[in-house]
Amino acid sequence: MAEKRGEITRILETERLYLRELNQTDFNALCKILQEEETMYAYEGAFSDGEVQEWLDRQLSRYQKWNFGLWAVILKETDELIGQCGLTMQPWKDAEVLEIGYLFNRACWHKGYATEAARACKKYAFETLKAEEVCSIIRDTNTASQKVALRNGMMMTDTWTKYYKGVEMPHSRYVARR
Repeated sequence: MAEKRGEITRILETERLYLRELNQTDFNALCKILQEEETMYAYEGAFSDGEVQEWLDRQLSRYQKWNFGLWAVILKETDELIGQCGLTMQPWKDAEVLEIGYLFNRACWHKGYATEAARACKKYAFETLKAEEVCSIIRDTNTASQKVALRNGMMMTDTWTKYYKGVEMPHSRYVARR
């Protein structure tokens, strides 16, 4: 549940992290993630400043529409934004599905933060949103994210090819049911 601390509302909290809504002051921290080539390989490369702003604006509009979106993941120890994790509605074949998405600063990879945040988001989807199922949609080449989905108790159920920036991108859907 959301907890108000000063001007910051914590949506979720885990042992090492808390998740809160992104805001415009997070732009530079988002650039460190979204403009890093290796981090963004599943998106066909780093984003421009304009693409980062579009990404941020999309999250802000999701908060208005759904009351959820990708949230800022803050490391409690340093109060630093180290990534994003949250829930979004995503197209999948002929439907719209509830997805757990995650994207972290490369310096924070292989420390369990994505799994920790994704597990908290799965719990939120089931307990707060009363969702019957939640998924993670992951590009076929993104083995790190696939491992996070498996550690989050999800099973690969089906595949679909998406097109992004003119590139054919096979994706798999990992699903957890209540």
